[in-house]
Amino acid sequence: MTRPAGRGRLTGRLPGRSASADDAGGRTPVVSPASRGPARRAVRWVGTALAVLLVYAVLVGPDRLGELTPGAFVRIPLEGLLVAALLLALPHRPRRAVVAVLGPLLGLLAIVKLADLGFRTALDRPFDLVLDWLLLDDAFGFVRDSAGRAGALGAVVGVLLLVAALLLVVTVALRRLASLLVDHERTATRTVAALTVAWVVCAVAGARIVPGVPVADAGTTALVGAHAEQVDTRLHDRRRFTAQIDDDPFQDAPGERLLTGLRGKDVVLAFVESYGRDAVEDPELAPQVNAVLDAGTASLRAAGYGSRSGFLTSPTFGGGSWLAHDTLLSGLWTDNEQRHRSLLASDRLTLNGAFRRAGWQTVGVLPAATQPWPEKAFFSYDRYYDAEALGYRGPKFSYAPMPDQYTLSFFQRQVRADADQPIMAEIPLISSHSPWTAVPRMISWDAVGDGSVYHDQATVEDGDPGDAGRARAGYRQAIAYSLQALISYVQTYGDDDLVLVFLGDHQPAPVVTGEGASRDVPITIVARDPKVFAGIAGWGWQDGLRPGPQAPVWPMDSFRDRFLTAFGSTSPPLAAPR
Repeated sequence: MTRPAGRGRLTGRLPGRSASADDAGGRTPVVSPASRGPARRAVRWVGTALAVLLVYAVLVGPDRLGELTPGAFVRIPLEGLLVAALLLALPHRPRRAVVAVLGPLLGLLAIVKLADLGFRTALDRPFDLVLDWLLLDDAFGFVRDSAGRAGALGAVVGVLLLVAALLLVVTVALRRLASLLVDHERTATRTVAALTVAWVVCAVAGARIVPGVPVADAGTTALVGAHAEQVDTRLHDRRRFTAQIDDDPFQDAPGERLLTGLRGKDVVLAFVESYGRDAVEDPELAPQVNAVLDAGTASLRAAGYGSRSGFLTSPTFGGGSWLAHDTLLSGLWTDNEQRHRSLLASDRLTLNGAFRRAGWQTVGVLPAATQPWPEKAFFSYDRYYDAEALGYRGPKFSYAPMPDQYTLSFFQRQVRADADQPIMAEIPLISSHSPWTAVPRMISWDAVGDGSVYHDQATVEDGDPGDAGRARAGYRQAIAYSLQALISYVQTYGDDDLVLVFLGDHQPAPVVTGEGASRDVPITIVARDPKVFAGIAGWGWQDGLRPGPQAPVWPMDSFRDRFLTAFGSTSPPLAAPR
């Protein structure tokens, strides 16, 4: 058979083209279908396999870091079987519409799981779909203060790109999976049917290859249900909390009946950042921290001071210090941003406000307040010092804008030393804030000055803040430093009229405590006047700066009413229901 006229040879050259032109790259040689078919098929099958694995991982992937093991993926997801059965049953057009809807929803599920994993790792709780969006500004501020504005903007861009990529990639993966099911309909139908039978058998038998991980999995349904219940709770919580705000037995208490047992005293209320129960009980953390507390107990006792300690249960874990401040000062359980904002918009009487009504000059010394804070009026401060007003001229130490010793030194020099009336001061200390990568050292109080002296201390951050061993070592060092600063302050500036109340705001992040830690924080009262301890004799708190394992544990929202009752002339009921 003759070759058709006008066609070149099987090399694919057109007539009139020279071999040199083709060989020189003027035209890419044609690859025969036989040679390119296997390569394309291999790429397609690899892409399909990755798509199946991605959809499977989204459905069965855990939302807790401690469960992120190979065994956690040995499951049969019920939701995956239902989706596969639906895609097999639908005609072409409805199937495409379902994929277009389910793809982004599956991407959102992946995002929620990642958010849950992050929040459980940092705060030991799942992501709140209603309220945690309000924390984005605080998160940006934390990264900006720790890594600079460029680092914070880079983190925002990275998160946005990750979200967009997840939505797109998961949708494409589901589309590829749908094509696989349709192209191999008979095999896919039999496989789905067999897996459904296996799911039922495993569910009835309670089969588990890995402890705590059922083979018959319906985790996605449970996760969606939990978040739906969470949304419903948040939407109804505002009205309930507003009623609790209004139900205040001390709201109209006259000043002459408030805090009569502390007349003439300077009362300092100090929050120690991340000072949790694990700091005094964990075998790895406690030896260094307890050595500071026990030595402080002995030295203060020798100087005539007494101390009593117990535990409070914080409304937050690993972060959200302001929620603990709200709870202790207002006597209301404030465990989320919605409650925080509702509280600050109210006229609820705080401990600060009670002292002010009773004739004290109230002072807020907040070294971590680096931005304007108009809501400070709620706390009834007569005088307020934020980071700028504190006039610090030294370097930052990790997240902390200034060392705790400097904060206490400023308070003594600029507030307490020349006060013409009793002072009530709220001082949230900040040196023990995560990531605990640079911790200051104690120096002579006379040398503190404007903080310039701290330039002589190394502030280069050491190590990876995500490394658990390094984080725990830095944490215990930071807590020990903050406690040393408080004890040394009493030893240096204390007198018969000083009453110090110091406590933790919350436990540190799970990278330090591990999962499942309690939410308890130590609280201690230090004073030289025995009458102070006579007022709290019925509390059952233990002697010394360190509460033992059997020390009483109260909800943090009960402290305000107990304190006002112990030292005042009014005796209303204790904590309101949560």
